[in-house]
Amino acid sequence: MVGKPKSIKKKIYNIIFTTNGRYAYLFDVWLLVFIVLSCIGVILESVPSIDNRWGHILLIIEWFFTIIFTIEYALRIYSSKKPFKYIFSWWGIIDFLAIIPTYLRTFYPPIGVLLDIRILRLIRVFRVFKLKKYMTGNNIMMIALDKSRPKILAFVLFVVLLAVVLGSVMYIVEGQQNGFNTLPECIYWSIVTLTTVGYGDIVPVTILGKIIATFIMILGYGIIAVPTGIVSAEIVEEKYKKN
Repeated sequence: MVGKPKSIKKKIYNIIFTTNGRYAYLFDVWLLVFIVLSCIGVILESVPSIDNRWGHILLIIEWFFTIIFTIEYALRIYSSKKPFKYIFSWWGIIDFLAIIPTYLRTFYPPIGVLLDIRILRLIRVFRVFKLKKYMTGNNIMMIALDKSRPKILAFVLFVVLLAVVLGSVMYIVEGQQNGFNTLPECIYWSIVTLTTVGYGDIVPVTILGKIIATFIMILGYGIIAVPTGIVSAEIVEEKYKKN
């Protein structure tokens, strides 16, 4: 009799926490489907026209998924070898935040503004696909990123300083009469242009301003490539060391 609960607990653990067997596979597939559908529901609920017309149906659907995720959360705690470690782990906190907003809204409606944190459920897709193995300390990518950090930070500092200088130049060249009213706005424009985003809310009018803007746009493409090159070089070096 004592061994039976332990056997059930172990089976639940294997289904929920591992990928061993058909039931574990089916659990992951259905969990992925529920996560995606629930997030679609959260997104649709944020659209006023849809919420006004279909809000009651979306609420029922939301409660369905919340109950499913609550049962899953309870089973994870029950079957976990160290329940408290799971509860206060990264995934445990994400699982908790994925279900608690719906309950809080029932008892305290003003909390509804926090309902959008339910979109954190989407992060759980990483667990379903077992993507954690790509983020471990032994992974070449993570080692390369860690080693690239000082170079990338220095490069980011250089880009920020460059944006300040270019913004200041545009402030002098274009001036307030052409929409470049303040230095912060000019720096904002230089960052937007340097990253090749180009919102178009502030645009140069003078010939010299347009020439400078063209130079910044071309420079932006080169700047985007630099971090990629830094990380790629570290990845090649790590692969060379391992081989």
